[in-house]
Amino acid sequence: MADHIILTSDKLIVEEITNLVSSPDCGAVSLFIGFSCNVGTTRDNFEGKQVAKLEYEAYTPMAEAEIAKICEIIRNKWRVKHVAVFHRLGVVPVMDISVVVAVSSEHRSDSLEAVNFAINALKSSVPIWKKEIYCESGEAEWKENRECSWRRSSSANSCEPSDQTREAELLSYLLMDGIDRRIDDTSH
Repeated sequence: MADHIILTSDKLIVEEITNLVSSPDCGAVSLFIGFSCNVGTTRDNFEGKQVAKLEYEAYTPMAEAEIAKICEIIRNKWRVKHVAVFHRLGVVPVMDISVVVAVSSEHRSDSLEAVNFAINALKSSVPIWKKEIYCESGEAEWKENRECSWRRSSSANSCEPSDQTREAELLSYLLMDGIDRRIDDTSH
């Protein structure tokens, strides 16, 4: 049993990710391919503005730790063999894949439910930020998922972070990571 958690600027190759989770003792591999619309690629428009490309940022150690927690929940809830969560960082052109979640299991119901849970949990709890760059004006706008849990408590109805909000969130993750490292260092 293995978890594959990758945040990368490289193009995501679905067949390679599928091969990572495939196993002769599994009858199912379920996938979510992260096209923004129905299929999961970067869409070319948002609210009437034509999108030229997306740009993703993350505080990688914290994002990887949050994805590892998602994998742990999956393993405790469903009978799965392998889990892979790959997310692009950096510039993602229109029609490129942004995210792939792949889960293998003996029976399809476990992997289907686990993939659904994984993508929803990823969208709501993992600190990955998305910027849309528009064609006509060249202007850019930071976007967050409406499901984002760290914004639910906000009095604003929007999940769009200000630069100050993103900086504050990043600082808090850096501080938490530093505290975790100090605890790890003193436990030896």
